[in-house]
Amino acid sequence: MLALSLVNVTAAFAQDDNSSAKEEGNRNVMLNAASANGPREIQIGLPSADVNVLENGLPVTYATNPHSVNTIWRGDASLSHQGLLKIAETAITTGNIGYAVNSFTQKGQKGFNGTLNYKSNHFGLQEFSLNMNGDLGKDWYYSFNMYQDFDPGTFKIKSTPYQDRTQIYKALLTKKYNGNRGEFTAMYKYANSHNVYNYATQSAPFIYVGDGSVKEYGDFKLGTTSYLPIDNEMTYSDMRTGELKQTSLYDACLNKASEVTLMNSYHFDNGLNWKATLKYDHSRGAMVYQTPMSIIDLKSAANQGVYNYRYRDIDGQTKAYNGQYIQTRMSCLNAGKIDEALFTTELSKKFSTSTFRLGVNEWFYHIDYCSNTTMYDQSVPADGSYALRVWDANLRDSYFYDFNKNASEYYKGSENKLALYFTHDWDVTNKLNLYYGARLEWQKLKGENAAVKNANGEFVGRFADYHLGAKAADGTVIAPADLSYNWLNYDFSVAATYKLTDNFGFTGDFTYIVQHPKFEAFAPATLPNVDKISVPLGRAGIYYNNSWLSLTSLFSYISKTNNNSTLNLQHGSEIKAAPLTYDIQTWGWTTDAVAHPFKGFDFHFLFTYQKPTYKKYETSITFNDGYVGKINATGNIVAEIPQILIELDPSYMITKDIKLWTSFRYFSKTYANINEAYYFNGHWETFGGLNWQATKRLALGCTVVNFLNQTGAKGSIAGAELITKDEAKGIKNQIMTGSYLRPFTVEFTASLKF
Repeated sequence: MLALSLVNVTAAFAQDDNSSAKEEGNRNVMLNAASANGPREIQIGLPSADVNVLENGLPVTYATNPHSVNTIWRGDASLSHQGLLKIAETAITTGNIGYAVNSFTQKGQKGFNGTLNYKSNHFGLQEFSLNMNGDLGKDWYYSFNMYQDFDPGTFKIKSTPYQDRTQIYKALLTKKYNGNRGEFTAMYKYANSHNVYNYATQSAPFIYVGDGSVKEYGDFKLGTTSYLPIDNEMTYSDMRTGELKQTSLYDACLNKASEVTLMNSYHFDNGLNWKATLKYDHSRGAMVYQTPMSIIDLKSAANQGVYNYRYRDIDGQTKAYNGQYIQTRMSCLNAGKIDEALFTTELSKKFSTSTFRLGVNEWFYHIDYCSNTTMYDQSVPADGSYALRVWDANLRDSYFYDFNKNASEYYKGSENKLALYFTHDWDVTNKLNLYYGARLEWQKLKGENAAVKNANGEFVGRFADYHLGAKAADGTVIAPADLSYNWLNYDFSVAATYKLTDNFGFTGDFTYIVQHPKFEAFAPATLPNVDKISVPLGRAGIYYNNSWLSLTSLFSYISKTNNNSTLNLQHGSEIKAAPLTYDIQTWGWTTDAVAHPFKGFDFHFLFTYQKPTYKKYETSITFNDGYVGKINATGNIVAEIPQILIELDPSYMITKDIKLWTSFRYFSKTYANINEAYYFNGHWETFGGLNWQATKRLALGCTVVNFLNQTGAKGSIAGAELITKDEAKGIKNQIMTGSYLRPFTVEFTASLKF
């Protein structure tokens, strides 16, 4: 996911349309340099969190681990509207932090209507999206939707011909009643998705030069060469039983969902509007991680004679491995059986100078989840060939080891949120607009996990062959631990816009969110900090509008307390999980402008400066050889988040039917580990395209992703959290692994209305 900006609002006066007052402008959330098929994340100066996506007013998925948004939702022909909810609106209506993608399913209309969307790229992507809707007479309407994605990715892998194979089907039946004042819709959705890209594109080897730049390792091409072994089979130990099992990587990331949604809306004679939406979802959510850990240089003097790595050739014969590097890799097979029932109802009324809204959420989530982890070692081929799985014959006689020792997880039970909220959008005078609202939420957790304590009251932690029923070295039996919590959460927000002149004015807002940990925070070997998580966000600035320019400039502050995290710290070949709780604060300045200097030409400019820093970020852990790994990152810049972001989006209508556009996004230097030891230089991400409305019914488009063909690394460097600045000073031209930029891609689109 990409960091885009700390905060950005479109300059606007009091809005007549309440829906537009809830949404941001100038944001193409589907123009994504990290993914070919999902919405980008818009940062607000905090580390990455869930990507909030709503469909018909309800979250697409209650929790994105293990059921990610992309496996059950796409921005396809099935949607009649997509927008981006403001931070305050997201906080009040969902209790979550950040922006949210807002979408609505296409319902039936009069007559027969159809939309067929097609997308391809020069790597072989084939994506189809079809909507057909119409009326059945007597105020009955129908809508059918189909989405099919066959995406081979940007490099070939052996586990499957596709890095994304997703199919989503929707069927809607709508009845309008009582003179069209009421409308009832029933929708069924089925989704089946294998999100192979999640583990196939996580990492790659490169040479870290030492000055923030990287160069390619031998013939390995970042983004177009696979770093996965040929083998597709995985051996793991079931966290629930300890039984050794086998699966394929493709099967391990199977996501399935069967969902029923009921929607009703009614317009009363007195101007009161009522809507209610209920969704029940039964699903299997799954996500596979193939996390690279340490790289071992077998040719170094210190390692001569220490290791005895072997592999099996195509005939099954065991042979000695004579390459230079070995990469250890942790595989996390995350999966859970999910049942969720989400209900939201709202009453609203528009008065002469204001709109008032009162709503209720009743969201129930039940999950039986575990993450089975296993380790294996692989080669690091410099010739661009497929990696080989290898094993050290001095230690073992098979590929897989340390079952469930590192990041294994387990929890089972339910989470329930019952909330009452209201908003009031009020034109106090013709110069002053106020928007305010509040949310009161009761959160209840009940279930069990595997955070087990010994007789001394200390957490046992994970060990090799960990599972429910296993026995630790001190004799502690690993049994499910009960958990039960009740919390009161609350949010409130206020925003004001004052029109000093017809063109110039002041704008500001403040949002305060109080949360507690979600159920997924109880997955690791230790209990999380259950104190309240508070997030204050304040912004203030000016706006200026005229016939050709809309400009907003704001100063901002945001912080978040009691972030729960688990670091997998590495020392030598040993990995240990270190839990910690920390705070973050961010100051920023954002300027956003949309200009129309002459006919046919539009230009969007966004500049953000932000300085997100860690507070109270300290942890340590003792490894088996007695080494104490310590981290004190208090005051450091938050890893992976740039301090300067720039977006330039010019577009020009060549004719009334042909549009030429580009998008340039600059991300400044980012730190690649928590200690600020490694960093990546700033880079540009670029898009460009040509859209042609060929006929009244046919639209064609061509988009080029990364047209400057920049290559390089991003994110964090695997296994490097304990490296300090002093240690990193002498590290130059060393092989490492991490994430990378999406490669040059040419995409073609077509949309046919019929």
